[in-house]
Amino acid sequence: MGWWRSTRANWQKFWRLAWPEQTLLAQAFLTLPLIAGGLVWPGFRRLQAWLARWVRPASPVAAAPEAGQWPQAWGTARMVQIAARYSLIRLNCLPTSLALWWLLRRQGIGADLRIGVTPRSGGLEAHAWVELQGVPLNDQDDVHERFAPFPVTITPPEATGPERGP
Repeated sequence: MGWWRSTRANWQKFWRLAWPEQTLLAQAFLTLPLIAGGLVWPGFRRLQAWLARWVRPASPVAAAPEAGQWPQAWGTARMVQIAARYSLIRLNCLPTSLALWWLLRRQGIGADLRIGVTPRSGGLEAHAWVELQGVPLNDQDDVHERFAPFPVTITPPEATGPERGP
Protein backbone atom coordinates (compact mmCIF):
# COMPACT_ATOMS: atom_id res chain seq x y z
CA MET A 1 0.00 0.00 0.00
CA GLY A 2 3.04 2.28 0.41
CA TRP A 3 3.58 2.42 -3.36
CA TRP A 4 0.06 3.82 -3.78
CA ARG A 5 0.73 6.68 -1.37
CA SER A 6 4.02 7.40 -3.09
CA THR A 7 2.41 7.40 -6.55
CA ARG A 8 -0.47 9.57 -5.35
CA ALA A 9 1.97 12.01 -3.73
CA ASN A 10 3.99 12.23 -6.94
CA TRP A 11 0.86 12.98 -8.99
CA GLN A 12 -0.12 15.64 -6.47
CA LYS A 13 3.32 17.23 -6.84
CA PHE A 14 2.93 17.14 -10.63
CA TRP A 15 -0.44 18.91 -10.53
CA ARG A 16 0.99 21.60 -8.21
CA LEU A 17 3.58 22.53 -10.85
CA ALA A 18 2.91 25.50 -13.11
CA TRP A 19 1.65 24.68 -16.61
CA PRO A 20 5.03 25.36 -18.32
CA GLU A 21 6.78 23.05 -15.83
CA GLN A 22 4.18 20.31 -16.38
CA THR A 23 4.72 20.61 -20.14
CA LEU A 24 8.52 20.45 -19.80
CA LEU A 25 8.32 17.47 -17.45
CA ALA A 26 6.01 15.61 -19.84
CA GLN A 27 8.29 16.42 -22.79
CA ALA A 28 11.34 15.21 -20.86
CA PHE A 29 9.57 12.06 -19.69
CA LEU A 30 8.63 11.17 -23.29
CA THR A 31 11.91 12.30 -24.84
CA LEU A 32 14.34 10.44 -22.58
CA PRO A 33 13.50 6.86 -23.64
CA LEU A 34 13.36 7.88 -27.30
CA ILE A 35 16.80 9.44 -27.10
CA ALA A 36 18.17 6.44 -25.18
CA GLY A 37 16.87 4.17 -27.95
CA GLY A 38 18.21 6.51 -30.63
CA LEU A 39 21.69 6.25 -29.16
CA VAL A 40 21.57 2.52 -29.86
CA TRP A 41 20.23 3.02 -33.37
CA PRO A 42 20.96 5.12 -35.44
CA GLY A 43 23.76 6.23 -33.09
CA PHE A 44 24.97 9.40 -31.42
CA ARG A 45 26.02 11.54 -34.42
CA ARG A 46 22.96 10.78 -36.54
CA LEU A 47 20.61 11.19 -33.59
CA GLN A 48 22.16 14.55 -32.66
CA ALA A 49 21.95 15.71 -36.30
CA TRP A 50 18.29 14.69 -36.43
CA LEU A 51 17.53 16.45 -33.15
CA ALA A 52 19.29 19.60 -34.41
CA ARG A 53 16.78 19.80 -37.26
CA TRP A 54 13.98 20.28 -34.73
CA VAL A 55 15.33 23.23 -32.77
CA ARG A 56 14.98 26.98 -33.00
CA PRO A 57 18.15 28.91 -33.82
CA ALA A 58 19.96 29.70 -30.60
CA SER A 59 21.57 32.99 -29.80
CA PRO A 60 25.29 33.04 -30.61
CA VAL A 61 27.33 31.23 -27.99
CA ALA A 62 29.63 34.23 -27.51
CA ALA A 63 26.72 36.48 -26.53
CA ALA A 64 25.56 36.49 -22.95
CA PRO A 65 22.21 34.77 -22.45
CA GLU A 66 19.26 36.99 -21.70
CA ALA A 67 18.43 37.40 -18.03
CA GLY A 68 15.23 35.36 -18.38
CA GLN A 69 17.07 32.44 -19.92
CA TRP A 70 18.90 31.44 -16.74
CA PRO A 71 15.78 30.57 -14.70
CA GLN A 72 14.31 28.89 -17.77
CA ALA A 73 17.51 26.84 -18.26
CA TRP A 74 17.69 25.85 -14.57
CA GLY A 75 14.00 24.92 -14.60
CA THR A 76 14.41 22.79 -17.70
CA ALA A 77 17.41 21.02 -16.16
CA ARG A 78 15.34 20.32 -13.04
CA MET A 79 12.45 18.86 -15.05
CA VAL A 80 14.81 16.61 -17.04
CA GLN A 81 16.43 15.45 -13.79
CA ILE A 82 13.02 14.58 -12.32
CA ALA A 83 11.95 12.76 -15.50
CA ALA A 84 15.20 10.77 -15.52
CA ARG A 85 14.73 9.80 -11.87
CA TYR A 86 11.24 8.42 -12.51
CA SER A 87 11.94 6.94 -15.94
CA LEU A 88 10.98 3.34 -16.53
CA ILE A 89 14.40 2.63 -18.05
CA ARG A 90 17.83 3.10 -16.53
CA LEU A 91 19.47 6.19 -17.97
CA ASN A 92 23.04 7.38 -17.80
CA CYS A 93 24.46 10.86 -18.36
CA LEU A 94 24.52 10.84 -22.18
CA PRO A 95 20.80 10.44 -22.96
CA THR A 96 19.91 12.73 -20.06
CA SER A 97 22.32 15.44 -21.23
CA LEU A 98 21.30 15.05 -24.86
CA ALA A 99 17.63 15.42 -23.90
CA LEU A 100 18.42 18.53 -21.85
CA TRP A 101 20.50 20.01 -24.69
CA TRP A 102 17.68 19.40 -27.15
CA LEU A 103 14.94 20.83 -24.92
CA LEU A 104 17.00 23.95 -24.24
CA ARG A 105 17.78 24.42 -27.92
CA ARG A 106 14.07 24.05 -28.73
CA GLN A 107 13.51 27.00 -26.38
CA GLY A 108 16.15 29.04 -28.22
CA ILE A 109 18.70 28.75 -25.40
CA GLY A 110 22.23 28.24 -26.75
CA ALA A 111 23.37 25.48 -24.41
CA ASP A 112 26.35 23.26 -25.25
CA LEU A 113 26.71 19.51 -24.87
CA ARG A 114 30.06 18.69 -23.28
CA ILE A 115 31.83 15.36 -22.95
CA GLY A 116 34.86 14.73 -20.79
CA VAL A 117 37.01 11.81 -19.71
CA THR A 118 39.02 10.78 -16.69
CA PRO A 119 41.34 7.81 -16.10
CA ARG A 120 39.72 4.98 -14.13
CA SER A 121 41.16 1.55 -13.30
CA GLY A 122 43.33 1.06 -16.36
CA GLY A 123 40.94 2.76 -18.78
CA LEU A 124 38.93 5.89 -19.30
CA GLU A 125 35.55 6.89 -17.91
CA ALA A 126 33.48 9.31 -19.97
CA HIS A 127 30.83 11.72 -18.77
CA ALA A 128 28.40 14.09 -20.52
CA TRP A 129 26.83 17.29 -19.25
CA VAL A 130 25.24 20.48 -20.56
CA GLU A 131 26.64 23.97 -20.09
CA LEU A 132 25.28 27.44 -20.61
CA GLN A 133 28.07 30.00 -20.94
CA GLY A 134 30.49 27.59 -19.26
CA VAL A 135 28.19 26.89 -16.29
CA PRO A 136 27.14 23.23 -15.89
CA LEU A 137 23.36 22.94 -15.75
CA ASN A 138 22.96 19.25 -14.94
CA ASP A 139 26.11 18.58 -12.95
CA GLN A 140 28.17 20.03 -10.14
CA ASP A 141 30.37 23.07 -10.68
CA ASP A 142 33.55 20.97 -10.26
CA VAL A 143 32.79 18.72 -13.24
CA HIS A 144 35.76 20.28 -15.09
CA GLU A 145 38.04 19.14 -12.27
CA ARG A 146 36.68 15.58 -12.25
CA PHE A 147 36.54 15.13 -16.05
CA ALA A 148 38.81 16.67 -18.65
CA PRO A 149 36.38 18.07 -21.23
CA PHE A 150 37.12 17.83 -24.92
CA PRO A 151 38.45 21.20 -26.06
CA VAL A 152 35.42 21.87 -28.27
CA THR A 153 31.73 21.46 -27.62
CA ILE A 154 29.94 18.54 -29.20
CA THR A 155 28.01 19.99 -32.12
CA PRO A 156 25.85 18.08 -34.57
CA PRO A 157 27.03 17.64 -38.14
CA GLU A 158 25.34 19.84 -40.70
CA ALA A 159 21.74 18.73 -40.85
CA THR A 160 20.99 20.09 -44.30
CA GLY A 161 20.54 16.84 -46.17
CA PRO A 162 20.62 13.08 -45.89
CA GLU A 163 23.72 11.75 -44.25
CA ARG A 164 26.25 10.03 -46.40
CA GLY A 165 29.14 7.85 -45.53
CA PRO A 166 29.80 4.43 -44.13
